[in-house]
Amino acid sequence: MIRFPEKSEYNVYDLVKLIEILRSPEGCPWDREQTHESHRRDVLEEAYEVAEAIDERDSAHLKEELGDLLMAVIFHTQIELESGGFNIDAVADNTVRKLIYRHPHVFGDTVAEDSTEVLRNWDKLKKTERSEETLADTLNNVARSLPALWRSEKIINKIKKSGAELEIDDGEVTEEIIGNSLLKAVKTAYEQGIDPEYALHSACERIIAKYS
Repeated sequence: MIRFPEKSEYNVYDLVKLIEILRSPEGCPWDREQTHESHRRDVLEEAYEVAEAIDERDSAHLKEELGDLLMAVIFHTQIELESGGFNIDAVADNTVRKLIYRHPHVFGDTVAEDSTEVLRNWDKLKKTERSEETLADTLNNVARSLPALWRSEKIINKIKKSGAELEIDDGEVTEEIIGNSLLKAVKTAYEQGIDPEYALHSACERIIAKYS
């Protein structure tokens, strides 16, 4: 039996230590068996639960779900550390350096008068970081793990920002026709300033309400 120190208030490093113990030979068999791949879905689910707590405007629920998401981050970091990779300090170091680099209007001599200019500079810096030389490079860097509607909206946004025209051809294959129709709907939503993900969720809620 392992006795974890009792404190009036724990901190992030207590959580790091707790996960380390759970992954140890003396810890939990289930936790020891997990890999990046087996625990991948948990990260996504925790992120969506954070989003739900935000939608609910429930601070207590948000604190709980942020804790679960933080636990998932530390869990993956522990898996990486055990294989000779990075630790949680390296994760923080990388993020701090990235934020300093992407905020030259705060930590450098760049001037940004408003948030629009901040985002414009942010995009330029990201392209430099990722060695994005063409529009294709930029589009390929949009995460394929995103929900399809969300991913298509980001792709449309990047195409529009580049000044290129988005042309969508109707195909002859049923799946292709459906895909293009959905893409057109997302393009229309983007141009009208409507979040297509929320729009579809709202439509689902209206359908549910009809049967309630």
